[in-house]
Amino acid sequence: MTRKLQFDAQPFGFECEVERTALVIIDMQRDFIEPGGFGESLGNDVALLAAIVPACQAVLTAWRQAGGLVVHTRESHRPDLADCPPAKRNRGNPLLRIGDLGPMGRILVQGEPGNQIIDALKPAALEIVIDKPGKGAFYATPLQARLQERAIRKLLFMGVTTEVCVQTSMREANDRGYDCLLLEDCTESYFPRFKTATLEMVRAQGGIVGWTAPSAHLLAAMGKAQNA
Repeated sequence: MTRKLQFDAQPFGFECEVERTALVIIDMQRDFIEPGGFGESLGNDVALLAAIVPACQAVLTAWRQAGGLVVHTRESHRPDLADCPPAKRNRGNPLLRIGDLGPMGRILVQGEPGNQIIDALKPAALEIVIDKPGKGAFYATPLQARLQERAIRKLLFMGVTTEVCVQTSMREANDRGYDCLLLEDCTESYFPRFKTATLEMVRAQGGIVGWTAPSAHLLAAMGKAQNA
């Protein structure tokens, strides 16, 4: 049975079918969320990102219960760093660079403890996990093919950081023909003003990149559909 969701969003209402929509969770990794990781090595307050975890959990739980497709991404690199160009590794003037040994293993390297998704949002069996060497979820990954296999047409986004990997992934998705919605309270930046600016950019000009909405609107629509 097709389950259609309709709810208020900006710049106008959003509609999707659970069976043709994926929840894409961007880079909720220990290196970004927890103290001692890459994010903190850049001088950032990781507590800002950790604050969205409860809202993300609520959405993930509801989406799983509805049987919707879940995609998790991890920004990660091969141990030899062959997929990490100097233009990326040398940016930011951090105390620790990608590949360096940190408190949770080598920074942003596949298989290292800090590169794993936080326990609160740990992927379940059969959920898609994408390791991406870039900021966008589609660059040099099999994500497009995996979505096509399931005839996915629309994407719901949450994760970090809003203005970098989340926005990049949404723009990549938009270029590939997906309608995208960003859950406002399920994304965050180390710089709150950057999040605000990104939300405005995404929904500007009639939703040039996509829609935004509070997670409560989605959850209410899911509850309504379940009780129909």
